[in-house]
Amino acid sequence: MKLQKPWKHFTRNPFRVISGAALLAIILVFALSLPEPLFKAPTSTVIEDSTGRLLGARIAKDGQWRFPVNRDIPEKFEMVVLAFEDKRFYYHPGVDPLSVGRALWQNISQGRIVSGASTLTMQVIRLSRKDKPRTVWQKIVESLLAVRAEVRYTKSEILALYTSHAPFGGNVVGMDAAAWRYFGVPPRNLSWGQSAALAVLPNAPSMIHPGKNEEAYKQKRDLLLERLLNREIIDSTTYELACEEPLPGKPYPVPQAAPHLLNHAIADGKKGERIRTTIDYNLQRSANKVTERHHQRLRANKIHNLAAVILEVETGEVLAYVGNTRDEVNRHNNRVDVVTSPRSTGSTLKPFLYAAMLQEGTILPRTLVADVPVNIDGYSPKNFSHSYDGAVHADEVLYRSLNVPMVRMLKKYGLPKFHHLLKEMDFSTITRPSDHYGLSLILGGAETTLWELSGAYASMARILKHYNNSGDNYFEKDFHFPSYTRKGEAQSAKKTDKPVLKAAGIYKAFEALTNLDRPEQESGWKHFSSSRKIAWKTGTSFGFRDAWAVGVTPGYVVGVWAGNADGEGRPGLTGLSAAAPVMMDLFRQLPPTGWFKKPWHELVSAKVCRKSGHLAGAHCQPVDTSLIPENGLRSKACPYHRLIHLDAEGQYRVTDECYDTYRMQHRKQFVLPPVMEWYYRKANPGYEGLPPYAPECSHLAEDKAMEVIYPDNLYGIFIPREIDGTRGKVVFKAAHRNPSATIYWYIDQTYQGQTRHEHQIAARPKPGQHTLTLIDKKGNTTSAFFEVVEE
Repeated sequence: MKLQKPWKHFTRNPFRVISGAALLAIILVFALSLPEPLFKAPTSTVIEDSTGRLLGARIAKDGQWRFPVNRDIPEKFEMVVLAFEDKRFYYHPGVDPLSVGRALWQNISQGRIVSGASTLTMQVIRLSRKDKPRTVWQKIVESLLAVRAEVRYTKSEILALYTSHAPFGGNVVGMDAAAWRYFGVPPRNLSWGQSAALAVLPNAPSMIHPGKNEEAYKQKRDLLLERLLNREIIDSTTYELACEEPLPGKPYPVPQAAPHLLNHAIADGKKGERIRTTIDYNLQRSANKVTERHHQRLRANKIHNLAAVILEVETGEVLAYVGNTRDEVNRHNNRVDVVTSPRSTGSTLKPFLYAAMLQEGTILPRTLVADVPVNIDGYSPKNFSHSYDGAVHADEVLYRSLNVPMVRMLKKYGLPKFHHLLKEMDFSTITRPSDHYGLSLILGGAETTLWELSGAYASMARILKHYNNSGDNYFEKDFHFPSYTRKGEAQSAKKTDKPVLKAAGIYKAFEALTNLDRPEQESGWKHFSSSRKIAWKTGTSFGFRDAWAVGVTPGYVVGVWAGNADGEGRPGLTGLSAAAPVMMDLFRQLPPTGWFKKPWHELVSAKVCRKSGHLAGAHCQPVDTSLIPENGLRSKACPYHRLIHLDAEGQYRVTDECYDTYRMQHRKQFVLPPVMEWYYRKANPGYEGLPPYAPECSHLAEDKAMEVIYPDNLYGIFIPREIDGTRGKVVFKAAHRNPSATIYWYIDQTYQGQTRHEHQIAARPKPGQHTLTLIDKKGNTTSAFFEVVEE
């Protein structure tokens, strides 16, 4: 017997074919009838703190306060809405047959439409099809789509769609916006009376509007409360109290606790989203109050803008974000988010150079660095105080933020190498090659943002913490930008043997920064520091345009910027006076977190010269045993201590060529080069210079007695003209070991004069190349070559 294919039997009956095709078409239409997404209206951008508390919102682009869908519907509001709209919501498939039958009977018996049968699901469909006319046919379509919606969505999702898209009068859409606009509270804090007042609004938002038709509005609300009482959802006391609650009046403003963070999120492409941030609401409020209080202080000096961030070290998450001061009319660019605006770095990059040089072994923590006037290829940096100390320990260079010795340190480390380090640290604003910035890179010649700078300090702290807590390991992702949203997964724990900076250098940099002089406003600092230890750095840009302060503890980083967003400088606008007091006040809002542990495996014990900070040489005294980064063992021994030979009275220096060796005294002495010594002696009155040679030994002297301070050798000089048109003068400077020595000055063998004590002289050399020659009474000579450049 030959078998037939089943489908051939089916096709012999056209009715079956048509019926099947129709059924398939109905299924397809049913399946595809509901658009995805169901609602396409624009939504407000909403930011919340780490617990979901509202920080701020921006109205949707169509002018409506319409928050993104909120699936967290308070139980109280849910019960009120269902009691008013759809008491059998959880039992019907989108269409309620009982309600349909009741509505038909009432409408037929009354001869007009007095009752509808819309379920809450049908209302969701109607809201999504807002442009459709309200006809019987459209009611049938809504019913079918409601059944389809029940297939796609859960009951809780349908309820969330309703409460998020129902109209609540005016330009307020959805439960969240209504709760904030009409009662100034989050939905979870609505009372029974408030919940009922909102629940009746979508039924007739144009007729019953807060502030209008209050009698009809109250009657409708109270009837709903009575229904809740009759169904034993609330008791009589609650009912009576709820009926006495006032109706909503003038709309409340939506909270704006972090308006610039909201702008930051929108700029990051999160417009129209609900963003759960890492912000701590209470800390944000405290930060707002602190910055506003200091703004009142600063505005007296016409300093109008102030920004601050607080970061958690472990995660890099931002806990407080103050992008600018408040001014509703934006008179001083207050809407500019200064946290993300590039500004001159001032001295804030100095700790990175200090840590890198320690890591490399180029310096030790207290290596002496020359602090004397310098000119490097035409660049002449100045200290903020316009004074010089001759020689300063490296850690003091850092915490006193001395510019001249720091420039010398950068030159020694290497400008291209430091530029590369900053690129590795992901400073996005450093976009040009190192030669563009030059040595001014360390003094504010580049720009950064408070966001990235604070993140870099937090990353340093994170590297140090993780090194100590993980058995001396480094991790690839420890150096990263801050974040205002919580990451879905933990940062990668992949180890690396090439960290951006190493623990020992970071630790020593932080230790140095705990010694910084405190702001004058920081009264009682010793009491404050007894409960916490903070490493912090200030910075001031050229022209007093930017004031910075960044502080670090194992738990937190606080970064502050003060100034004027339009770049106007102000006298007295410094990191120490303007930004540091704000930073200290913000640290007061945070719990103490102890201090960093020493990275023992990267530190070694070494003999270090106390005066020079170098590894101790044979003639150093006194000598200390100090912990230094291990690469520091490769650094140079002390070049400043030497063994000198004195006569029997210890008054003059002698040599074996002019004095009997058995009569000599021998002494270890700390000796600086002449220029360093000249400035060092002023800052350190106890400094003892070299004794003079005995008269019979003076012809054997080999020490350099004097040096030219200005100009440097082979230096080009431009001499401006005076007001009367005559050529101006150049002031030449020199230093001599003997404070009372007399120096005779010559330019191209032409005598210019003599000086004593303060060795500087003014002259008016002609354009061209010249030789400056200095001679003292003992015949010591030194020279410098320079060129006067034509105008």
